Amino acid sequence: MSKLQGTPLGMRHISRIPVADTSSLPVVGPPQGAGVEQPTQRSAVRSSASMAVGTLASRILGFVKGIILGVAVAGTTVGDIFDGANYLPNLIFLLVAGGVFNAVLIPQIIKASKAPDRGADFISRLLTMAVGALLTLTILAMVFAHPLMRLTSAFTGDQLTLAVSFGVFLLPQILFYGLYSLLGQVLNAHNSFAAYAWAPVVNNVVAIAGLLLFIGVAGSARVAPHTVDNWTHGQTWMLAGTATLGIVVQSVVLLIPVHRLGLRLRPTFGLRGTGLGATARIAGWTMGTMVIGNLSFLLIMRIATIPTRYKSDGAVDPAHSIAGIFALNRATEMYIMPHSVIALSIATVMFTNMARAAAHNDAGGLRRSLSAALRTTGVATVFAGVALVVLAGPFGMLFSGNNQYAGRQVAITLAILAIGAPFYSINFILNRVFYAQENAKTPFVIQTILVVLGVTTALLASLFPPSMIIYALASSYTISNIAAAVVSHLFLRRKIGDYGRGTILRSHMRFLTAALAAGIVGDLVLAVFGGFSTTGFVWQSITHAAVALVVVGLVMAVVYFVALRALRVREVDDVLAPLLSRLPGRRVR
Repeated sequence: MSKLQGTPLGMRHISRIPVADTSSLPVVGPPQGAGVEQPTQRSAVRSSASMAVGTLASRILGFVKGIILGVAVAGTTVGDIFDGANYLPNLIFLLVAGGVFNAVLIPQIIKASKAPDRGADFISRLLTMAVGALLTLTILAMVFAHPLMRLTSAFTGDQLTLAVSFGVFLLPQILFYGLYSLLGQVLNAHNSFAAYAWAPVVNNVVAIAGLLLFIGVAGSARVAPHTVDNWTHGQTWMLAGTATLGIVVQSVVLLIPVHRLGLRLRPTFGLRGTGLGATARIAGWTMGTMVIGNLSFLLIMRIATIPTRYKSDGAVDPAHSIAGIFALNRATEMYIMPHSVIALSIATVMFTNMARAAAHNDAGGLRRSLSAALRTTGVATVFAGVALVVLAGPFGMLFSGNNQYAGRQVAITLAILAIGAPFYSINFILNRVFYAQENAKTPFVIQTILVVLGVTTALLASLFPPSMIIYALASSYTISNIAAAVVSHLFLRRKIGDYGRGTILRSHMRFLTAALAAGIVGDLVLAVFGGFSTTGFVWQSITHAAVALVVVGLVMAVVYFVALRALRVREVDDVLAPLLSRLPGRRVR
C-alpha cells in the first residue's frame, strides 16, 4: 500500500510511525459544478466499486508485503535501520509539501477543471512548478542525507552509515509522492477515480517482487542473519532500491490515464493570477495543523531508533532480544487497520450529512449525524480493539520471519496500541465536525495541545531502559489517543452542545460487553492452539499463526454478532447493510 494512503496517528499510508492525520483535512474550494462532465449514477457506482476493490487489494498486498519484509529482515539490526530510513522521505514530503498539496493545490485543480479548457493551462503550470520544487527538495534531501539522518534518528557509527546509504536510495520517493498526489487529483477532478485507487496495487506488486528477489539472493533473516558488518551494496540496491521503484511506478503509471484525458499538458512556467495566494491564506490553519503534528514525530522517530543502538548485530537470542522501530511499525500498521478499512469509510459517508446540516445551520441534524457516526463506527472498532489484544500473538508471528522472539515483540507492542484504537477513530470523527463547519482553527488548537502531550510522553518513554522504550512509546500513543478523544469532545461540546453522549456511551458499553464475551471465548480457543505457551502451536511458524488467526478470529466474530443480537444492538444493521447490499440478489432496506 502506498505510504500516503493511510497510516497511524493518522498518516496517509501504512508502513510508518504515525504522523499528522491528513485524511481529515478538508478540501478548500468551491463545490463541483458546471464545466466538468458530471458522472451518471451508474458510472458513479462503478467508480465507487472499482475504488473499493482497488483499495482492498492494496491493503491485502500491503499486509502480504509486511509479512515478506519480516521474513527478509525481522529481528535484525538491519531491519530497524531500514525502517528508520524508509520513514524519512514520507515525513519530509508531508512536513514540507504535504500541507501545501492537500490544502492549497488540490482545491485549485478542482476549481480550474471547470474552466473552458478543463484546466489544461493551469494544470500545466502547476505541474511544472510542483515538479521543479519537488525535484529541488529531493536533491537537497539527498545531498544532506547524512545530517538529516543524524537529526531524525539515534543511529551512530556503522549503523548511521548504513542508514544514510538506505536514505540515498529512498529519498527520491519525495518527488514521486508529490507526482502521485498531483496526478491523482487531476484525475479525480475530471471524474476518473479508478486509476488513483489501483496505482498502489502496482506499487505493492513491485515491492513484493523486490523483497522476494532479496530473499532469493541474500537469504531470509532466519537462514542467513543480516548484520551491519556483512551487509553489501547489492543488498541495499535490492531492498531500498525496489522499495523506491514501487513508488516510482505507482506515480508514473498515472501518466497513462492523465494522457487519455486529452488535456495536452506541457511544461509551462508562471502562476500569477491563478488565485493560489488567496487559497493559501484560507488554508493556513489546515497547513499549520499538519506541520505541527509532523514536527513532533521527528522527535518520536529519534526516540524509536534508540533501542537499535543497544541491539546485538546478529542473530536474535532471548538474552539480547530488544524491540526496535521495526516492531513498532509492524504493530502500528495492524492497529490502524480497523480505522482505515471501517471507520474511515463510515466517517467519509457521514461527513456529507454533517456538512449538509452545517451548511443549513441545522444544529440538531449535525448532532444526530455525529451520534450516528460514532455509534456505527463503535460497533466495529470496539470489537477490533479487543480482537487485536486477543490475537496479538498470532499477528506478531505473521511479521516475525518465523522468529518467535521478534514475533513476541510485535505482539506486545500491538496489544498496547490496540487499547487506544477505538479512541483514535472517535477523535477522527469528532474532528470531522469542525471541518464540516469550515472551522480549521479549532483542530489546530487541539492538535497543539495533543502535540505537547505526545512530546511529553515520548520524552518520558526515552527514559526507560532500551528494552522497554518501544513498549513505552506504544503506551504514549495509547495515552495520546484517549486524551485526543477527551479533548476534542470538550471543545466540540462547547461548539454544538450535547450531541447525545449518554446514548453514545450506553451503546459503546453494549459493544464492549459483547466484545469482552467474544474475547473470553477467543482466549479459550487460542489456548487450544498453544497461544499462551512458548512451545505452543501458534509460535512455531507463520503458517501456524495464520491458521490460529482464521479459526480464532471467526469464532470471535460469531460470538460477537450473537452477543450483539442478544443485547438488541441495532447499530450492527447499519454496519452490515452497506456490505449486504452489494451481494448479488440481496436487497437491504
